[in-house]
Parts: sequence; C-alpha cells; structure tokens
Amino acid sequence: MNNRWRTGAKLTEVVAQHGFAVTGEVAPPRGADPSKALAAARMVARVADAVNVTDGQGAMLRMSPLAMARLMKEQGIEPVWQVTCRDRNRIALQADLLAAHALGVRNVLIVTGDHMVLGDHPDARSVFELDSVQLLHVARGLNEGRDMTGAPLAAATNLCLGAVVAPEADNVELQILKLRKKIDAGAEFIQTQAVFDPPRFERFMARAGALGVPVLAGLIPVKSPRMARFMNARIPGVNVPPWLIQRLNEADPGDLRAVALELAGQIAAAVAPCCQGLHIMAQGWEDAMGEIVAAVAR
Repeated sequence: MNNRWRTGAKLTEVVAQHGFAVTGEVAPPRGADPSKALAAARMVARVADAVNVTDGQGAMLRMSPLAMARLMKEQGIEPVWQVTCRDRNRIALQADLLAAHALGVRNVLIVTGDHMVLGDHPDARSVFELDSVQLLHVARGLNEGRDMTGAPLAAATNLCLGAVVAPEADNVELQILKLRKKIDAGAEFIQTQAVFDPPRFERFMARAGALGVPVLAGLIPVKSPRMARFMNARIPGVNVPPWLIQRLNEADPGDLRAVALELAGQIAAAVAPCCQGLHIMAQGWEDAMGEIVAAVAR
C-alpha cells in the first residue's frame, strides 16, 4: 500500500500534506468470492493513495461495497466507499453511513446512482428518495452528531465526504451550479467524470478551483474504438473526442493497449498541473495504473 497513508487517514489530509493524491477504482464481484476483486485492489494500491469501491455500478448486481471496503481495510488498503441513493431509503442510507464509521471506513463518495433501466434488473424498483446533494447534507449532519430528523446521535461519525462532477458535460454552467450545491451541502473532495479535453478541463478548474475543495481529475484508458463509442452513447457527461478514436483506429491490434495507455498518460500529464489529484478508472487494466501515474512525473 502507498506509504503516504496512515490507518484511517482522510483523502483531504493526504492532499493537504502532499499537494496531490491518486485514487483508483475496483468493482465488487458478481458473486460471493471477493478474492479477484481484492487482488485488483492490491494492484491499484501499489500506486494509489486510496481505492474506490463502486456501489452497484451500472445498476448491476454486485457484492455490497461496504463489505468490500472492510475487507480492503483488513488488507491494509484504504477504501473510498461509494454509496448511491438509488437502492435505499433515508433510514437505510443513514444506517450504512453509521456502519461505515464503525467499520473504520473514513472516505465516502456520495453519488445519485445509475437508473435501474440501465442494469441487469430493469424491473427492480428504484428508490431515489434522496439525491446526492441531500445525502451529503444528511452525512454532514451525522458528522455533527445528529440524524436527518435533527435528533442527537449517541456518537457522531467522522467521515470525509466526496462528490462527483462532469467537467466535460454539455452544460458546464449546470455542472458548476451542482458543484457549488454539493460543496455547500458538505462535500470535502471531488472526483470528476472522465476527462479527455485538457484545455476544457483547465477552463473548468479556473472556476471550480476557487470553490476551495480538492479536485481529482477522472481518467479512463479507452481500450478500443468500440469502447469509445459505447462511452459516448451511454455515459452522461463523457465525451471521447474524435481525434482519440482516430488514434485507436489507426493502431495495430497488437499495439492497441500501448497506444491507449500512452494517450491516458498524455491526458494525465496535461491535467495534473491544474488540479489536486487523479482518479484513474482502469477498467480491468489495474496492472497498468503505474504507467499512467508515471507519465505525470516525466
């Protein structure tokens, strides 16, 4: 595990001490055996300060991310537990936040979540009783020792709260507005959706940076032109540019991985000077995260 961490450290503390942080991401397994997911988390932790564990990503059935976060803690890996608003009502969400603190999880990324129609149980009922801004406000209240009704807790939580933003979404004004609301509600760090246009991201950071919370730029190594087209069609706020798709199209099949990682490294190096960290979503290429991070230091 990255030796910049002490047990139970908050992501904001790492940024404050070192000026820059790197996080990665793993998904819990689609089954009861966590061994492969934990192996991926260990790989990410070699170069990352913390490892996100996703919550029903794509509205797909997977193991509880809170269980995965605890298993990661037991192996010396600092988790960032992602919690979505999609599946639970306000009582269950508060209960899980209390449980996270009790289990030693300190970093929490709060997201609204993908809709059920996108996943493998499209007939399941979505909850969405709270959105991410509302849940951030609730989580801040738990940190201050009260529940959503205002009733005092027997013991307060001590969670570092994070949120997401899409800096390359079509309506950047709306993203800035949402970002302000999330910070006002209690967000202490931001991880962004995937960035592919460094000049555009720099313009976004000229405004977002003034809001006073660390921003980690999201990076996804795009493995193929097909993946790029899927991301553009299915992931809101993501815009894989034509030039990058063309580079992938022109690459020999045997060189595709190297080209994809080179492009991700170029983007990482370009955006790093204007933010406080990187959030790398390796999408199965956890073993290559070091190559992307190394590009920043060149």
